Amino acid sequence: MWLDDEAGPLVRPYALTKGRVRSAGGSLDLIALVSAVGDPPSALGPEQHAILRAARTPISVADVAVELDLPIGVVRVLIGDLRDQGLLTVTAPNASGPRPTERILKEVINGLRAL
Repeated sequence: MWLDDEAGPLVRPYALTKGRVRSAGGSLDLIALVSAVGDPPSALGPEQHAILRAARTPISVADVAVELDLPIGVVRVLIGDLRDQGLLTVTAPNASGPRPTERILKEVINGLRAL
């Protein structure tokens, strides 16, 4: 058993995803919102249960990764699996909304440089 004196048992990220780097359903945007649907089966792992608990209210994919303290790639695969099982809904960000102009983006960059 792999142990870290401070962290306890360690599980490598690839073990959580069974070596996969993406789920069957395609990639997920970092700002896509996920929401839990229905009751989870008991056969899920602790990470999947943690995702479903976090998604009781809509939460972004990036925020799930922060809450679980897992790499975003692992979280994307786990969320994709839960979506494929019908336990999560994923709402993609609205791509047709107003986009910032080049002038606004330059002002943001200049403001960040000024910090």
